[in-house]
Amino acid sequence: MQNVTFNRKHLLGIRELAPGEITHLLDTAENFRDISRREIKKVPALRGRTVINLFFEPSTRTRTSFEIAAKRLSADAINISVSTSSMSKGETLLDTARNLEAMAPDCIVVRHSMAGAPQQLARMGNAPIINAGDGAHEHPTQALLDALTIREYKGRIEGLKVAIIGDVLHSRVARSNIYLLTKLGATVSIAGPGTLVPAEFAELVEQGLSVERRIEDAIEGADVIMILRIQRERQDAAFFPSMREYAVHYGLHPKHLERAAADAIVMHPGPMNRGVEIASEIADGSRSLILDQVTNGVAVRMAVLYLLAGGGHAEVDADATERIKHAAKAETRNGTTNGKRKRKQGNETPNR
Repeated sequence: MQNVTFNRKHLLGIRELAPGEITHLLDTAENFRDISRREIKKVPALRGRTVINLFFEPSTRTRTSFEIAAKRLSADAINISVSTSSMSKGETLLDTARNLEAMAPDCIVVRHSMAGAPQQLARMGNAPIINAGDGAHEHPTQALLDALTIREYKGRIEGLKVAIIGDVLHSRVARSNIYLLTKLGATVSIAGPGTLVPAEFAELVEQGLSVERRIEDAIEGADVIMILRIQRERQDAAFFPSMREYAVHYGLHPKHLERAAADAIVMHPGPMNRGVEIASEIADGSRSLILDQVTNGVAVRMAVLYLLAGGGHAEVDADATERIKHAAKAETRNGTTNGKRKRKQGNETPNR
């Protein structure tokens, strides 16, 4: 198999990635997904490496996912939140980053409310930077895990119709997904309140994106329905009259699924507002892949950390993937052998 080269030092967004790079990330994540299903979910790929999670916004799924991903790769994961950082004492973001750089981390994962913060850190530092969400700009690993989930259940992305419903204006998830899905050949329809889905969004990409005024039109014939969270923390005005009215006119209800493809799947990046953005019977139903997204998030972040902190910008080929698999099997065998040895020792009768 021909080697595939991943030359990027940072993962700052999806917009600048080529389709081949995205596919390579997804293929690598598939291998790590298999590792996460084993009894011993650890490989020594990043042993001796240090990953810093620098989060300036609240997060459950993304932060925990990155921490688990680092630990399953045998890296040391350090979590820093704004409430416990020196920024609470007046230190600037750049000074915080410079101090962390002085400790020689192998990768820094950044989430910040300011769009462009990860790009700024990438320009001034030496460590690889992973964007875990910057304002309303991008959230690349979320788009990658969504794509991995779609590919797992649909077998492809090219040719699919994806409907993205909700607060598109303030959503970094929507932007990254629009870039990724259209690059891989899907068509995307977005819909929601007119104040949250400006017509100008149709110009975000050259082709493959349409803006619909009614969510029914966006869902018509869709293979994938992606519901977005209402980003109230980023809204500086009243974009719709009330949550109740939003639920009635723009929430996803069972009747909407009748318009979608018979085998359509439903996704949500979380956290979701049940009964507002999506009905509980859909969120908990057979078409929902919300928890599968969370599972695939660990695999995607393992892949990203491995490529950037492990061999990063070097060649990652089939041989490297095989080494990961063999290492996992070896650790599984060692764990089983050690367990048997301990049990045998425990059953031995001591000499008297």
